[in-house]
Amino acid sequence: MTLSLPQIQSPLTPSWLKLGIAALIAAGLFSLLLVLSRTPGVQDFIPWIDFFHTALVVHVNLSVLYWFMAFSCLFWSIYAGTRFLVLEKLALLLAVSGTVILVISPFLGAGKPLINNYIPVLQHQLFLWGIGLFSAGVVIQCLRALSVLPRFDQGVIAFAPYIAAVFTLSAFTALLVSWLNIPLSLDNLVYYEYLFWGGGHILQFSHTTLLLFAWLLILKFIRKDLSLQENSLTWLFILLLAPLFYTLYIYLQYDVYSPQHLLQFTLLMKYGGLTSLPLGLIVVWSILRSTASRDNETAAAKGALYSSVILFAAGGIIGFLIHGINVVIPAHYHGSIVGVTLAFMGVSYYLLPKLGYQKPVWKMARMQPYIYGSGQLMHILGLAWSGGYGVQRKTAGAAQGLDSLPEILGMGLMGLGGLISIIGGILFLVVMIRSMWNKNN
Repeated sequence: MTLSLPQIQSPLTPSWLKLGIAALIAAGLFSLLLVLSRTPGVQDFIPWIDFFHTALVVHVNLSVLYWFMAFSCLFWSIYAGTRFLVLEKLALLLAVSGTVILVISPFLGAGKPLINNYIPVLQHQLFLWGIGLFSAGVVIQCLRALSVLPRFDQGVIAFAPYIAAVFTLSAFTALLVSWLNIPLSLDNLVYYEYLFWGGGHILQFSHTTLLLFAWLLILKFIRKDLSLQENSLTWLFILLLAPLFYTLYIYLQYDVYSPQHLLQFTLLMKYGGLTSLPLGLIVVWSILRSTASRDNETAAAKGALYSSVILFAAGGIIGFLIHGINVVIPAHYHGSIVGVTLAFMGVSYYLLPKLGYQKPVWKMARMQPYIYGSGQLMHILGLAWSGGYGVQRKTAGAAQGLDSLPEILGMGLMGLGGLISIIGGILFLVVMIRSMWNKNN
């Protein structure tokens, strides 16, 4: 298989990577407080519960929505080349403006946090403008990618970014349909929960598509002689679109504001995600066939790939163990989210020289995914363990009600893992910023 990214033609492609890195830096500034406020022995000294929730809203949006979508826009920038470049300029301007506004909004009065699913909200016009402008930029870049119709003879390189763009546009379409059909009289928390429920679920399939694409790119980087059937892989990527048909059924069959709407999308995420299993098994099989790495460059790619596969698989398995409303739920989605993040981190190392930057310091890059991945694995295992004892999600400090030793140990493991993962996240930023800074020196 001749799987490799095409030559980067758009002069704006590096800017999407910079935007993603900036989002992670800003998210990191909020993350330490979030971990400490739930760690036994430390939580009692964190009195700012309201600020905890405000910081949580900003952190989640930056580290998931903004980081993931900036990286999606990067893939689409490579894919679309210089086609309709003026649209990409507009998309980037809107996305950057939306990011800046989101980051500064808590310091300019945005508060009243709502910890609804997918896109938690601060009830303030400035925050909503930040989300809106960024989303508008993503949609424009998505449409630019969709203007390039894939050719079957181009294989995975043509279909994977295109399929992710189809999912993303479908997610925003679902958001629009929900917005038009949800009563404005609802309680704000309920309103935003239903508003983002359908589109938020669909968007996860876009992330999964690019996760699998990233795995294959890293595999190719590891094994130059990688030989997989291009046509078979292409059809497996096309198979990923199957959940969209059930999405259409949900919107046609059930009222947007109904318990059935929530339940059906939950089931779609639980079982629709199995469409990615064949590609995932191919990646695992290829990993098992690979030989030990001697050089730091290949070892860094392997570390990112191995860690990503383990975390994403752990998140998926934990998803089938969810019963009730407790911290098993964040254990599930943290595993899945971190799996995607690690894949994008690995591709970032791969992209640096292609974007004109210096190659990363491979010794640091080799350690980074293991530090970050192991910390996150401890984090989600601690959450999953504590969830089995009924520790509730979206609580902090004394509100967690940690009364028994197993609960304390579980959340302690969560806190320790979170701190270790922060070190790994900082290390990633150090490696990336050092390489990108040296372009101009």
